[in-house]
Amino acid sequence: MTILDRLGKFLKRPDWRALTRPVILSVLVGLVTGGAAVVFYFATNSIEHLFLDNLASYHPPGEGPAAVLAMGDHMIDTLAMDHRWFLFLIPILGGLISGYLVFKFAPEAEGHGTDAAIDAFHNKGGLIRGRVPIIKGLASMATIGTGGSAGREGPIAQIGAGFGSFIASKLKLTSADRRILLLAGMAGGIGATFRAPLGGALFAVEVLYRNPEFEHEGLIPAIISSITAFSLFGATTGWQPLLATPHFSFKHPEEMLLFLLLGIFCAVLGKVYVKCFYGMQHIFKEWRFPTMLKPAVGGFLLGLLAMIVPQVLGSGYGMVQAALYGKVALWIMLIVALAKIIATSLTISSGGSGGVFAPSLVIGAMLGGAFGASAEIFFPALVHDPRAYVLIGMAGFFSGVSKTPIATLIMVSELTGNYGLLAPLMLVCTVAMIVFPRNSIYQKQVNTRVDSPAHLGEFIVDVLEGIRVSDLREHGRKPTLIAEGLPLPQILELIANAEGAYYPVVDEQLRMTAIFSVNDIRRILAEELPPSLVRARDLAVSHVITTTPDESLTEVMRKLSSRGLEEIPVVDEEDSQQVLYMLTRRAVLARYATELEKKKEHYSTD
Repeated sequence: MTILDRLGKFLKRPDWRALTRPVILSVLVGLVTGGAAVVFYFATNSIEHLFLDNLASYHPPGEGPAAVLAMGDHMIDTLAMDHRWFLFLIPILGGLISGYLVFKFAPEAEGHGTDAAIDAFHNKGGLIRGRVPIIKGLASMATIGTGGSAGREGPIAQIGAGFGSFIASKLKLTSADRRILLLAGMAGGIGATFRAPLGGALFAVEVLYRNPEFEHEGLIPAIISSITAFSLFGATTGWQPLLATPHFSFKHPEEMLLFLLLGIFCAVLGKVYVKCFYGMQHIFKEWRFPTMLKPAVGGFLLGLLAMIVPQVLGSGYGMVQAALYGKVALWIMLIVALAKIIATSLTISSGGSGGVFAPSLVIGAMLGGAFGASAEIFFPALVHDPRAYVLIGMAGFFSGVSKTPIATLIMVSELTGNYGLLAPLMLVCTVAMIVFPRNSIYQKQVNTRVDSPAHLGEFIVDVLEGIRVSDLREHGRKPTLIAEGLPLPQILELIANAEGAYYPVVDEQLRMTAIFSVNDIRRILAEELPPSLVRARDLAVSHVITTTPDESLTEVMRKLSSRGLEEIPVVDEEDSQQVLYMLTRRAVLARYATELEKKKEHYSTD
């Protein structure tokens, strides 16, 4: 038995479930994702330094206090930048590597990553294949390191989510627990990478839904994981915020009129961004061309665009840093904002691997900077610091396209270290989100918890109130009992023609001691162990969720939904180890449908 197996059995003891187990698991996920974030950070920077700095002599503005000092009084008022003539070929290489890795080994690692993590939460029980974090990391390093217009948020979110899912699967936890660890992994990766522990935690539990809603069960594990990952990342890379900013403050309420208008502009440009992003994706998908090579074509087109607007390559944080200190001309900001939309669409919609968070911040910052500079010309009495609009535009634009207003305003404040503009940030983020409520860059979001398959059953329990498990006895399935010492080959013979997917493990007195599922057998078979050495007790989970004939279907549905179960053993009330029959989720839902029809008829008659 491995260390993870022993840890899994230890943590499944009932007295640990309430508090200690979630804390330990969240810290473990935070440590793993924090370490992954460190590796991803240094590897991406090294590849970028090799290909863009050394090979192509491409040196965009930097970010942070040192970059501000180096900039001095220099004003960016031209698109021209020093670089070697073959700069446009560099992104092709990243596209080739990314396309090969993704479409050869893990197609779900395609694109911006966060959507895949959201989909895994809602529709796949939090399950992400173990290879996905590794493939996603390598492919994203290639894309971002060679100048792809993509950010680290999506990759690290999927990497963190993948590690959380992997740990949960190895510990044989339930689907509900796996989903929570998936969120903890997302929070840890984002909180560490952007040095925004609170924003990362809030983003993980808010991004799942298109309407204002949080996955509140995952909030505490997400916070613990994010703190842990952030601490590890900060101790390795430093504690300074990602971007340096002047001291901004909000002292003029009349300026809220302009901020309101900026929120509308953010929403409108966000609509254009999403249309362009998914329109480009549709074009690439419909194009009859080898899928593996499409990211390279996207990289080639990106390179051609970069010969006209070099600022579209890479994360673009240097341009944001310059704009925050008023060092970018108005017309440059407008062109970069529009070109960045096209560049991001070419990079990610073609199948490249990278996130949309960083490009969205750049687009929003350029829009905000251009808006602030224009407002200062037309309304000088209202505008007190046009540079503040850069920061507010960053948050407003991403809030509009991600539907995460709370997380975004906190995250932008954390990554700039500036909390003086919370009031206008709140206004712009809210306005940008509600102008086009269905416009989102994350297609896998659902509207509310009611619409999530992960919460199926939580909102139908009232109809089942008063109905007991014993009322469904005739729909129960006779259990297929498996002796503890039965070897795997005989288990396979026994269940070959059996119904159901869960099998109680019993002792010599036919008393249930554990239970296992078909998935547990598949996991053992995948480990290539000699079948004759595997016994039923090695497959099974000792902590069994059960019900009794007198329990209400309301409570049974909660148990099935919270644990992601398809069947539940019905045990004797006096002897909880004596299995009477197995009750399926399908039987409960069928009874729910029947009761619902009865209520509809009753109300229609009334």
